[in-house]
Amino acid sequence: MGLIVQKFGGSSVADAQCIERVAWIIAEAYTEGNNVVAVLSAQADTTDELIEKAKELNPNPSKREMDVLLSTGEQASVALMAMALEKLGLPVVSLTGWQIGMNTDSVYGSARIKSISAERIKSELDRRRIVLVAGFQGINKFDDITTIGRGGSDTTAVAIAVVLNADVCRIYTDVEGIYTSDPNKVPGARKLDEITYDEMIELASLGAQVLHNRSVEMAKRYGVKMEVLSSRVRKPGTIVKGVTKMEHTKISGVAKDADIARIALIGLKDEPGVAFKVFRVLANAKLNIDIILQSIGRGNTNDISFTVSRGDMEATIEVLEENKNVIDYSEIKTDDTIAKVSIVGAGMMSAPGIAAMMFEALYDAKINIAMISTSEIKVSVLVDQNDADRAVNAIHAKFFGV
Repeated sequence: MGLIVQKFGGSSVADAQCIERVAWIIAEAYTEGNNVVAVLSAQADTTDELIEKAKELNPNPSKREMDVLLSTGEQASVALMAMALEKLGLPVVSLTGWQIGMNTDSVYGSARIKSISAERIKSELDRRRIVLVAGFQGINKFDDITTIGRGGSDTTAVAIAVVLNADVCRIYTDVEGIYTSDPNKVPGARKLDEITYDEMIELASLGAQVLHNRSVEMAKRYGVKMEVLSSRVRKPGTIVKGVTKMEHTKISGVAKDADIARIALIGLKDEPGVAFKVFRVLANAKLNIDIILQSIGRGNTNDISFTVSRGDMEATIEVLEENKNVIDYSEIKTDDTIAKVSIVGAGMMSAPGIAAMMFEALYDAKINIAMISTSEIKVSVLVDQNDADRAVNAIHAKFFGV
């Protein structure tokens, strides 16, 4: 008898028919003799609908109250799933984040998991019950409800797998696994049998929406075996693990992130400590920075450009303007009409010329590059958002031949 943690996303539990299909997947794992914990997201579109309802009453609600509101979506999902499993005659219990002892910090809307007591889960499993857990949520030291960010149910599932020492954590989605690119937009996208944690972390952080990047980081840290598979088609998925057999593969995927904006600080002093001043004030405001480019100095000045998520652009500008006297720049320029296109692959480290192939694909497609960022296993470029899908297809065709 094994211990399996399953996670089902919003599209997998979108309506009664979907819930019943997922109930059979959970039931099958249970009747095979396994202990089963299933983590559920809110039903498709529920979170967005709750956000709109909040805005109807208050355009700027507090993050604390938004967490109270948004956590209800997952609670509805686990209750409905419990009812479906009860109909099948199976012992089941649904639990919220606070009931399983999911303790987080107090950053409302994007809380970090600190610990899980898991006593309640273990007690229910000992009674041979299926345990359904509301994903995406926990409680802080003030006993307030917190949420851990969009896509956070993946992280909930992996965290539970860690504390329970589960045999596997299966992430069920509406696609059959991890693909070389978005199969809905790239007709030739191929499903991967396996992918490394590092590659998956990069793909997730660069725009691939199959897995929450924090969940993969946690799985890597604690050695959790993950499998991404479909809740609609009963086929093997993609295994996410430390080392793969695909040494011959140069890249594992092409990703796009359209939710970014570029900010340029013009006329900074060309002296030591300027970059530190810029990024210290942004770090203090808990603003995440991605691609950074510093120009060659002109006289006694230079420019620094960087990217943030589009939703953080206004807050970033506000922080920079508040600290203009400290940073000492002449002007700010912004651009929210860009997108980031990236290639990822562990094979890049031992295969020279990968970046050149990417740039050749963009040249052939007559797509201009605004900024470039590289690491050992990724190359990212900024392009006009209107060219982003074309760029992904051109790069994918270059590397995968379709």
